[in-house]
Amino acid sequence: MKKSLAMLTAVAVALVFGQAAASAQSPIILKFSHVVANDTPKGKGALKFKELAEKYTNGKVKVEVYPNSQLFKDKEEIEALQLGSVQMLAPSTAKFAPLGAKEFEALDLPWLFKDEATYDKAMKGVIGKWLFKKLETKGITGLAYWDNGFHMVSANRPLLMPADFQGLKMRISGSKIADRYFRDVGAIPQIMAFSEVYQALQTGVVDGCENTPSNYFTQKFHEVQKDITVSYHAHLQYAVIVNSKFWNGLPADIRAELEKAMAEATDYTNSIAQKENEDALAAIKASGKTTLHYLTPEQKLAWQKAMAPTYTWARSRVGGEILDLVAKELDIKMN
Repeated sequence: MKKSLAMLTAVAVALVFGQAAASAQSPIILKFSHVVANDTPKGKGALKFKELAEKYTNGKVKVEVYPNSQLFKDKEEIEALQLGSVQMLAPSTAKFAPLGAKEFEALDLPWLFKDEATYDKAMKGVIGKWLFKKLETKGITGLAYWDNGFHMVSANRPLLMPADFQGLKMRISGSKIADRYFRDVGAIPQIMAFSEVYQALQTGVVDGCENTPSNYFTQKFHEVQKDITVSYHAHLQYAVIVNSKFWNGLPADIRAELEKAMAEATDYTNSIAQKENEDALAAIKASGKTTLHYLTPEQKLAWQKAMAPTYTWARSRVGGEILDLVAKELDIKMN
């Protein structure tokens, strides 16, 4: 009897250790969800992070990338992250306002960044770090900012002067700043999930939208819009974020390798963004399915004057602290 009990105990111990060993060898699953296509700058950045993360952790982490809102619609993503249903996202920074972090919307101000270099310096510096601290109490850790370039705007008529926007229903992602500057030119902003935009443009639910060249091309928006103005009036950036509980619970050595992978993936993504947008714009032009318009200096000035009230309005929306910080770091006047 004692011998049998000893044997059973030995078998049980062996099974426990065997299961523990198997568990130790099982990779950590990191689900990375986003709303755009794999062949956009963000899509390519996510795949690059997956490649590097799995390489640097020697397979101890497996990154599952879900593009094109395969798991969640973009308006549901952040809640899913907070609940732990997904570990990593790269939403547009406008998505943080509903969490109580309205300060991020300052980045949506029209004519804010004069070029990509200005944007890059701002987000790697004081502004980017200050904003990420606003997410810490939400159970979210900010890892990086990914660039996707400047917005164009489109409709089924040329948009050259502010008056051309009068009465048009324009899709926006949710930013109150974008809502305001479109109202300043007489348009009617409509919040809509990114995955629904193509059909809405095709059926006339909305008259137009704003987005970057790479997103216009990969989502085929240019096929259902007769006219696109290469206005570059506002910037689109994403924040790569992770569930804090998941991130802080990782072994320190694993987290260090993932931070290294993210840093390299960020440099890669931001380095290709401008070229991707240039190539997309050329492809849109070559398609012959839409007409591209470029603003003259006089037209650009008219847009800037029409949208200027947004800066004054923004102070009550996003707060003076972030606007003063942006004004100082970018050396610009807010009013």
